[in-house]
Amino acid sequence: MKYITFTVPCYNSQDYMERCIDSLVKGKEDVEVLIIDDGSSDNTGAIADRYEAIYPGIVKAVHQENGGHGAGVNKGLELAQGLYYKVVDSDDWLDADAYESLLTKIKGYYGENGQEKTETGEIRPEGGDEGNCISGTAPDLFVCNYIYDHLEEGTSRRMHYRNVFPADKACTWNEINHFYPSQYLIMHALVYRTAVLRESGIRLPEHTFYVDNLFAYQPLPYVKSIFYMDIDLYHYFLGREDQSVNEKMLMRRIDQQIKVTELVAHCMDLQEVASETSPKLAAYMRRNISIMMAISSIHLLLIRSEEAERKRVLLWKGIKSTNRRLYYQLKYGTVSGLTCLPGKVGGMVTVGGYRIAKKVYQFQ
Repeated sequence: MKYITFTVPCYNSQDYMERCIDSLVKGKEDVEVLIIDDGSSDNTGAIADRYEAIYPGIVKAVHQENGGHGAGVNKGLELAQGLYYKVVDSDDWLDADAYESLLTKIKGYYGENGQEKTETGEIRPEGGDEGNCISGTAPDLFVCNYIYDHLEEGTSRRMHYRNVFPADKACTWNEINHFYPSQYLIMHALVYRTAVLRESGIRLPEHTFYVDNLFAYQPLPYVKSIFYMDIDLYHYFLGREDQSVNEKMLMRRIDQQIKVTELVAHCMDLQEVASETSPKLAAYMRRNISIMMAISSIHLLLIRSEEAERKRVLLWKGIKSTNRRLYYQLKYGTVSGLTCLPGKVGGMVTVGGYRIAKKVYQFQ
């Protein structure tokens, strides 16, 4: 029985992937680690093959033509045998103690044959309600803390969700509290039930950066139960010059940022989410779109060109033409509205506010 499938998308990752994989194989036979060699031209594929030879039945090396991070995530989900699914970037790693706690918690929901237990600890009969976590069965989503690690600077910063979810207790979206301004759910904090991801139909675009935003968004309405563990599980490495969250890289790859922002904005009907799942979840998802619109708009302003300004106008027009309700909510009811102020003065105010907010909230 595999409780968690870890997918590690790798592209020319030879210099740092071993730290990542070494942290994952500590789960031994309870997990599978899929190393997706995404058309690497360095020694990545050979390292993946070596780990598969050392850890048979735990590690699997998968070699494919280059398709980008999304292609790696897609292939991992296609092959996954674990009850839960987590993506770990090849330059990141998991904390050993937190990892053990998560795995122990997951295993406690299941019998040896992989069937879920009921609230009383008995094995639930086949055909039971798999979505019902509140009666004691396994949650659809585990949420854990993550750490921003600036190894070169010797600094780190914890991101937690203590103010949002009750700790060590199953809950629904209707029971969540408010997020802080710099706080939102990202891929590194999430461990989805594999069946939920497949039900959501999530498939990430290839050759595109920032697709983790879609992964952390589209499946949420399919999640009926959440379990927050106040543990520092994921270490998110920061500092590489070619990293996608680097501000210069964000501006260089702005077309891909816009593409993912549009995919997120259009993939779900938030009115339907509010009526069929939870108004609180719909509000959070709208806030998430607002943050992405703000990021795209601000970086277009930072580019300071007529072409970038044209793209910023078109981005907002695209929202207005497809969903006028969402457009007015974003423009007049969320932070993203402050990023579409008219004229050069409006742009200067927006960028100045962004710089101040970045210092205050220390977001990436």
